[in-house]
Amino acid sequence: MGLSPLRRTTAGALALGLALAAAGAGSSPAAAAPASAGAPNLGANVTVFDPSMPVSEIQAKLDATHAAQVNNEMGTQRYAFLFKPGTYGTAEQPLQFQVGYYTEITGLGANPGDVVINGKVEVYNRCLSADPANPNCIALVNFWRTISNLTVNINGAGQDGCRQTANFWAVSQAVSMRRTQFNGGTLSLMDYCTAGPQYASGGFIANSKLPATTNGSQQQWLTRNSEVESWSNAVWNQVFAGVKGAPDDSAFPNPPYTTLETTPVSREKPYLFVDASGRYQVRVPAAQRNTSGINWSGPGRTIPLSDFYIAKPGDSVTKINVALALGKHLLLTPGVYDIARSIEVWRPNTVVLGLGHATLTAVNGSTPIDVADVPGVIIAGVTIDAGTKESKVLLRVGKKHGIGISSPSNPTTLSDVYFRVGGPHIGKTDIALEVNSDNVLIDHTWVWRGDHGVEGFTEGVNGDTDRWRTNTGRYGAVINGDDVTATGLFVEHFQKYNTVWNGERGTTVLYQNELPYDPPTQADWMNGDVEGYAGYKVGARVKNHTLYGGGVYVFNQNNPSIHTENGFEVPNTPGVKLHHIMTVNLSAGIIDHVVNGVGEAADTTKVGQPVFITQYPAAP
Repeated sequence: MGLSPLRRTTAGALALGLALAAAGAGSSPAAAAPASAGAPNLGANVTVFDPSMPVSEIQAKLDATHAAQVNNEMGTQRYAFLFKPGTYGTAEQPLQFQVGYYTEITGLGANPGDVVINGKVEVYNRCLSADPANPNCIALVNFWRTISNLTVNINGAGQDGCRQTANFWAVSQAVSMRRTQFNGGTLSLMDYCTAGPQYASGGFIANSKLPATTNGSQQQWLTRNSEVESWSNAVWNQVFAGVKGAPDDSAFPNPPYTTLETTPVSREKPYLFVDASGRYQVRVPAAQRNTSGINWSGPGRTIPLSDFYIAKPGDSVTKINVALALGKHLLLTPGVYDIARSIEVWRPNTVVLGLGHATLTAVNGSTPIDVADVPGVIIAGVTIDAGTKESKVLLRVGKKHGIGISSPSNPTTLSDVYFRVGGPHIGKTDIALEVNSDNVLIDHTWVWRGDHGVEGFTEGVNGDTDRWRTNTGRYGAVINGDDVTATGLFVEHFQKYNTVWNGERGTTVLYQNELPYDPPTQADWMNGDVEGYAGYKVGARVKNHTLYGGGVYVFNQNNPSIHTENGFEVPNTPGVKLHHIMTVNLSAGIIDHVVNGVGEAADTTKVGQPVFITQYPAAP
């Protein structure tokens, strides 16, 4: 296929950019332009707080948004609250607030210590019923919220006795905590005060400094490149990579800790900040290898916000693509964007940064983001929704494996990129995430085919049976590229393989999967002559692959008699190694083996009791 006229005019610049990027070069040519002073227009759903504002005014704004968002799980509202450098709240009047759905809380300092909140930033159990006798208060659906780049001096003044000493962060998937420091008190990843402790299904922390931390009822969690004073409790699958103070894992599975001294590949998420002159900039940390501990001022590049096209819902994709082709980066302000043709990211080192869980919805079977076979691209803070007409793929990195240019020192990176197939509406896709390029880093993603949603989501009288036919997603993540690393890979409910990894030398640090709830019959859940599809599949030709800390869960709610032969399926070769893996039954269905016919069945005689394998293949 020939180049379009626009691409012909920029082909020379692209060739130069490829050469620079492969060597790990800095920003695009446009990045040298001076930034304009003053606050940019980030849209109606971004609020910038200044420390001179009265605490009561800030409190009222945050409380009102939380009240609107606490139950707005499938809504379209999106919010970002940005705090300029300074101190918010006092010992006598602390700033204490909760974070609801689709809400981002972030500091605008160059370092987390530049924005200090005396108070709390919290998430509690969500009560799904108005019946006081059975309020059904849980954290299992506390999805889609973000906190980053600030310091919280925990202050529970005025709260009841149960809550005074801890900052509660009772969250589940698609919730990110980055570049955050907590001082005083404890951090609790469960809410033990609202109707007692309840399960949660999170979660992710990176580049943060934590006090004594209670994991509590969290089923799985990844903490990487952080410092923690202490960590207590574990349920099924807690993974630590490059965390100073992390617990020892030598007694696995009692408790089920998995601890890596360093993170194999990492790149911290880009963040917006205000410099000493009041100019808005975006800091883009560099990729690093084999690191541990926090890194708040490491190597990277700074891009003036003036070098970004600031998009708002309703902007045409054509306009966005022209800006990207001319060397601009892309900032997606909060909201829902209908995407009828691909946002094409084809210049190396391009940054696409979303605020407030900016959401791209596929229209007419589009692929909302298509990344070329180039190095150094960063996609961060973006949610991608399938539309009602089937898409081939929702986000594609690289057109075809083996034809592009990549760089081990400058990997294309996906940070806090989330996918939904259904939930707010019926969705359809063949593949959610497809990675064809080499040297790609996936740093926290939740790839979700919806198991629940708005009223009418099932589209019929037969409930889950109808959803199996209408809300279709065959594959969650398909990894064809070589030397791809995933830190925090959460993939759930797809109708064939949730994850299939065909590339060589892949590494996953924490994998979490729930098999689909809704196959109507065993015949609907067959892979040829094999009963079901493994939750994690490594391709038969792969010679080298490593997984640290993986879990596959079964809850065949629609038909509890359904079997899945293996939770994990990998080639039997010495270079493919799985460390600390498990399957577990959530009360319906059966996984017959953990991996390749090894391990006991996760059946209804072991509800909530994991079947662990410490290492596969077993050590000689």
